[in-house]
Amino acid sequence: MQVIQQKLTNNQTQLTGFLHTPDQNAHQTELPAVIIVPGGSYTHIPTGQAETLAMAFAGHGYQAFYLEYTLLSNQQPLGLTPVFDLAEAVCLLKQHATEWHIIADQITLAGFSVGGHIVALYNDYWQNLLPSKLDVEATALKPANVILSYPVISPLLGFPKDAATIATWSTQPTDLAAEQHVNLNNRPPFIWATADDPIVPATNALAYATALATANIAYELHVFRHGPHGLALANAQTAWKPDADQPHAAHWLSLALEWLAEQATQNH
Repeated sequence: MQVIQQKLTNNQTQLTGFLHTPDQNAHQTELPAVIIVPGGSYTHIPTGQAETLAMAFAGHGYQAFYLEYTLLSNQQPLGLTPVFDLAEAVCLLKQHATEWHIIADQITLAGFSVGGHIVALYNDYWQNLLPSKLDVEATALKPANVILSYPVISPLLGFPKDAATIATWSTQPTDLAAEQHVNLNNRPPFIWATADDPIVPATNALAYATALATANIAYELHVFRHGPHGLALANAQTAWKPDADQPHAAHWLSLALEWLAEQATQNH
């Protein structure tokens, strides 16, 4: 497996990839791709967890990447800058699709916690705001699929907990309220959360799903009964405390992989 690291325009941001060498005996030598957008409250990137998540997808036949995006220590207010970082990463994958053996129209964005916030906003804005910002065609930014894992959806839905922190995110927090910007260009997402998440209330995931339902956009939503925030794979490998090893919630990955396979069949 080849490891690549690509600096983005903002030198503090980086895309790391884990690439399979094509199996010449396989029917298909190009593979779907996933970009993991990790959490960290916009204050840090848990790179160890991001790598573990990327490798989990790599183990299921994906060219897997994770994004280190702009943080509050780099810029305040943060605004949509991390979303622009993700847009640049998507463009990179499409530009290097042949070299990196990627099926260019099968790129999945998988966001966790505030990474889910970035991906949800990207899903809202990829067609109508981001192309002019990056001076590219919308087709260069279109994701195939979107996965939102215990996502922050809006700074007005319970995380962050205080106005001072919200102000470091944006002077116009409604711009970052992803459920308010759902439109007919949104890609159908796979969403999962836990009902008793004490950090990012499940009302975030529910608000986004409700907005999608109102817009008549397909989605899949799983709300597991119990689990602390930051579950990642929800198994012993990523458990940051004993209660973060949740075998029931850990089914999210197999459910998401099944959903991705169905999406690929429907889209071709």
